Formats: sequence, structure tokens, C-alpha cells
Amino acid sequence: QVQLVESGGGLVQTGGALRLSCAASGLSFTAYAMAWFRQAPGKERQIISAINWSGGTTYCADSVKGPFTISRDNAKNTVFLQMNNLQPEDTAVYYCAAKPESGTNYCMGARYNYWGQGTQVTVSS
Repeated sequence: QVQLVESGGGLVQTGGALRLSCAASGLSFTAYAMAWFRQAPGKERQIISAINWSGGTTYCADSVKGPFTISRDNAKNTVFLQMNNLQPEDTAVYYCAAKPESGTNYCMGARYNYWGQGTQVTVSS
């Protein structure tokens, strides 16, 4: 059974930072590309960035290219999202997801077939 478990969310002030983690189990981690998504209240889910099995990154949302960094540790079956300079508009539930590694379509949300339960990030102004 595949499980993705996010952690690291919380309440932070404007300009602060958080590091999200997503621990994967039940799958061959290096056979999967991983991604982070977020969904703000009343808005559609947005893909933030993706990372291939070897650590190559794709940033799918221009607004977070600078402040947000995705990375992975294949030895620990974990993917991370370092978020710096957080703003109130970054308030959302953040999800990690996995898709079979195919070398393409990293920003296509529909390709991701395993999802975590989400972790809340709230940025106060």
C-alpha cells in the first residue's frame, strides 16, 4: 500500500520560512517523480514544482521559482519543499504526489496517481 505522509506545515509570519517533508512508503521511490501541489481556500489545486528520480527539478509556477526549492533524498524516500519569504497568499494546504517516472509531463497534475493527505500552511500578515 502506497503512503505519502506530509509534515512540517504550520503558522508562520510574513517573510518567514518552512520546510515541508513528504515521506513515501510502499513504492519503489526512485521509480517515481514527485511533486508538490497546493490548494488555497476557494481556489483550484496548483502544482508548484516537480522533481525527477535523480533530482532534476521543474518549477511549474512562476510565482514560486525563487522562494521555493524542491529536493529529494532517495536514501530516505523523502521529498522536501523549502519555502522562504512566505507571503499571506501562500496560505494553503500543501500536498505531495507521486507519478511513475516517464521523463516528461512533470507539470501535469493529472499524471500523479498517489497523493498525501496534505499539511496546512498559514502565513499571517
